[in-house]
Amino acid sequence: MVDLSRDGVFAAETEAEKAAVYRIRYDIYVVEMDRYKSTADHQARHLIEPEDQQSRLYYAVRDGAVVGTMRHTWGGDNAPPPRMVEQYALVPFLEDIPQEQIIVGERFMVARDYGGSDLLGQMFATFLGFANDNRIQLIFGDCEPYLLNLYLGMGFRAYSRHNVNSSETGYLIPLVMVPEDMNYMRELGSSLVGVLKNFGADTRVPKAARRILDQGSAVISERLTSPDAFWSEVYGYINELEENRPSLFDGLDDASVQACLSKSTIIDCRKGDLVIKKDNVAQNLFVVLSGILEVGDDDEIVAVLKPGDVFGEIAFLLGRPRTRDVKAATDNTRVISMSETTIRNMIDTDSRAAAQLLLNISKMLCVRLITSA
Repeated sequence: MVDLSRDGVFAAETEAEKAAVYRIRYDIYVVEMDRYKSTADHQARHLIEPEDQQSRLYYAVRDGAVVGTMRHTWGGDNAPPPRMVEQYALVPFLEDIPQEQIIVGERFMVARDYGGSDLLGQMFATFLGFANDNRIQLIFGDCEPYLLNLYLGMGFRAYSRHNVNSSETGYLIPLVMVPEDMNYMRELGSSLVGVLKNFGADTRVPKAARRILDQGSAVISERLTSPDAFWSEVYGYINELEENRPSLFDGLDDASVQACLSKSTIIDCRKGDLVIKKDNVAQNLFVVLSGILEVGDDDEIVAVLKPGDVFGEIAFLLGRPRTRDVKAATDNTRVISMSETTIRNMIDTDSRAAAQLLLNISKMLCVRLITSA
C-alpha cells in the first residue's frame, strides 16, 4: 500500500510505491501525451524503463493522490548507464570528477491539475537536498524547447554543441546545473538559492564544467549570453529576411519585437533533427532564422519551411497537440523558440502589438495556403 494520508515527496522503496510511480508515468506519458505506446505495459498501466533498476524513484502526494514523480540516477549508486553517458556527453566530466559527484535527473512530471502549483518546486527542493547532503558537483537533465526558460531560470545551463533527438519526445536540450556555483545562482536570481547549501571557502566548481560552459552550446538566450549579443543575433537574422513576403515582425517597432521575443531561445539544428514531433502537447511558436525544415505527415513531406516562416501556430492558436512532424532538412538550421507565456501575456498587456503579431500570422497562413494550392 502507498500511504496517501500526508502530502509530500517520498522515496519509492516498496514494490507498491514503485508501481505508483510507473502508473502515474503511464497516465501522463501514454494516456495524456500519447507517447511510449510501444514500450508501455498497457495491461498493468505501467511505464517502466531499464534505468529504473539502478535509479532512485520518488513520488509526490497531494490531496490523497500520487500526482508527481521523478527519477535520480546517481554515480554513487552505480556508474551512469551507457545511454546517459552518450546523451549527456558525460565523458569529459567523468574525467574531471568522480562519478559519485554526478547525478542525472529525469522523468520529472506532475499531473496536469498541479502544473501551476508549487509542487515542482517542492520536488526540486527534495532533489537538491540530496545534492547538498552528498556534495553533488554536477546535476544533468534535459528538456524540450518550450520548457527551457523554466529550467534556465532555476540555474540549469545548456552546454552541448549538439542537442538530442528522442523517438518519443522529439527534440531535447541537455542541461547541467553546478549547484555550488552560488555566484551564478545569485546573479541569475534563481529561486533555488534558498535551497542550495553555501559551502563557503570549500566551494567546488569542476574545471571541466567551466571549460565546457565557456565553449558555448547549440542554444542562445539572454540568460546564457549578454542581452546585446542575443539581440544582435536576432536582428541580424530579421534584417536578412526576404522582402515582399509577410513577416512575423511586420509593423512592430523594436520595443514590440523585443517584448514578443522576451524569454525566447535561438536553437541550432542539424540535418535530421526532429524539432516538432506530431502529437506533442507543447504550444510554443517557432520562427525559422536560417536553413530549411520539412513538415511531414508520416513519410510524406507536405510543406517546406524557409527563413522567416513560422511553425507551431496550429497548436498555439487552437490549443491542441502538434499535427505534423517538423524536421531540419539542412545542417546549420537555426530557429527561434518563442515563449508561449510571453505572447499570451502580451495579448492582455499590449493588445495593439499582440493584434499586429496575430495579423501577421494570419497573413503568413494565407500565403502558405495560396502557394500550396
